[in-house]
Amino acid sequence: MRKTLLLAGAALAVSASMASAEDKTLTISVYALSQDQFKELVYDPFEQICGCKLVVETGNSVERLAKMEANKEHPVVDMAVISMADALQAARQDLIAPIDYSKLSNYDKLYDIAKDPNGDGMSVGYTFYGTSIVYRTDKVKVDSWADLLKPELAGEVAFPNVTTNQGPPSLYMLGLAMGDDSPTLEKPIEAIGEHKDDFVTFYVKSSQLAQLMEQEEIWAAPVGRFAWGMFKNMDLPLAWATPKEGQTGGMNVMVMTKNSGHEELAEQFMDYWLSTEVQQKLADALVDSPANKDVKVSDEVANSITYGADTAASLKLIPSATALDYRDQWLSEWNDKVGQ
Repeated sequence: MRKTLLLAGAALAVSASMASAEDKTLTISVYALSQDQFKELVYDPFEQICGCKLVVETGNSVERLAKMEANKEHPVVDMAVISMADALQAARQDLIAPIDYSKLSNYDKLYDIAKDPNGDGMSVGYTFYGTSIVYRTDKVKVDSWADLLKPELAGEVAFPNVTTNQGPPSLYMLGLAMGDDSPTLEKPIEAIGEHKDDFVTFYVKSSQLAQLMEQEEIWAAPVGRFAWGMFKNMDLPLAWATPKEGQTGGMNVMVMTKNSGHEELAEQFMDYWLSTEVQQKLADALVDSPANKDVKVSDEVANSITYGADTAASLKLIPSATALDYRDQWLSEWNDKVGQ
């Protein structure tokens, strides 16, 4: 009897230990970029602090959102990093839970645009980026988004496809340069359509754009600041434009899966990621532009990322609701005026 009780006690102890280990496991869904650096600067240090295990899943936004939706009743992911628009879509699909910002000790250190970006209490921004025009200074001068349509640039420009993250924001800024701020983007899409033969390509990946620039097949193109590193290291006279209409851009946010059962650990990890120490390391490594306003970087680093209060306040971001509500219309207009 005593032996049986001892065995039963041991089994319960093992079971409790396994349950404890499982409770201290946080599964996160993230972009595939820079994962070696994230592991070194974010994941491994957090595991040491929390005494927990991080399981990291990567993929593009469409795949990762689809997985969250497919497992809505029994979540397999606890926390995810996605775009603002994807966060709103996830909220509309009832896939994510409200974040208790009072539990984030670093929340007040964030730039205002990163605090509750969609205004629904369901996300928090951890990095943002500007989008402007990279151009050859020995070939052309770019002062406006409308310069992309100048006759002297015909046959020397690439433009992002409407299906990319850079497409709609670039179209919106082109519309502003034309005196139109309609969310339908009809006027700028029509203008692109009228000049479609003047564009070298409508690119879908920034790596494709970098190759075209290096081969001197293009002189200018809209691009996200996160890709600037690929251009500034080229042996070419390239510059980042400061158009009179301003810069657009985007923001990536953190969200917490609804009913994951690991909400407390998820919020602890979010807070760690938003800390000045972690955001500083990511900025210095040129991995992410900091959403934490207490981060201070060198001029060299600042020139390679999207940085500073003035820049953060000046970005003209497309509201998430607009991006979701007009996405199909933008694609239809683009296919009609520009082509597949």
